[in-house]
Amino acid sequence: GYSYGAAAEWSQSWWTLRAGGFALSRVPNQRELDRSFHQFELVAEGEERHHWLGHPGRLKLLLFDNRGRMGGYDDALDQALQSDTAPSTATVRRTASCPGVALNLEQELVPDLGAFQRASINDGSKEAFDLTEINNSFATGVSLAGVRWRRPQDTFGVAGAVNRLSTAARRYFAAGGLGILIGDGRLPDYGPERILETYYAAQVTAVLSISLDFQYVVNPAYNTDRGPVSIVGLRIHAQM
Repeated sequence: GYSYGAAAEWSQSWWTLRAGGFALSRVPNQRELDRSFHQFELVAEGEERHHWLGHPGRLKLLLFDNRGRMGGYDDALDQALQSDTAPSTATVRRTASCPGVALNLEQELVPDLGAFQRASINDGSKEAFDLTEINNSFATGVSLAGVRWRRPQDTFGVAGAVNRLSTAARRYFAAGGLGILIGDGRLPDYGPERILETYYAAQVTAVLSISLDFQYVVNPAYNTDRGPVSIVGLRIHAQM
């Protein structure tokens, strides 16, 4: 994804405030941006830095509001009942807001081991404007530097996440509505999407690193009739 916008940051000894405004797509999840900024996202984040038992950590609170032409799930369902067709948010779009909030904690446990927890929720009454359909999520994980096996620049990590849809979104997709990544025609057997991910990042040379990633997804796109799915990824990064 990409956008146009501006951001500012104010940082003090133990805290930082950030805020920005960015253009949204002209149509949800399309490449063309609304350069007039009639459709936009406002974002604000506060970061607190601390030490717990002598180990550094930070806590972030993020607030956002998407303002643009978007369709409500229940509006689409009402129209579908009247016309006896599959519901579509594209036919009921109007100017509205979709706010959300996320809380993120990162904490060093020992010098070579860190952990994170992240929780988020947004207004689940309307279609997702960009990226993917997630109305609330919780994730946690740890990362371990390779000091113990004499590879201090390497990192091993493991994390888990649970994603959910709102009640309104579940009704919409169960009735045959389509979304950005949800396209089964109907979603009668909903289940939370559960993801386990692990990776190993190896520093091969001073300028080259390679990361191997594995994800195991249960109920992909919230469909209990599909999956589980295994995903393997490889990333090569070179930097002079």
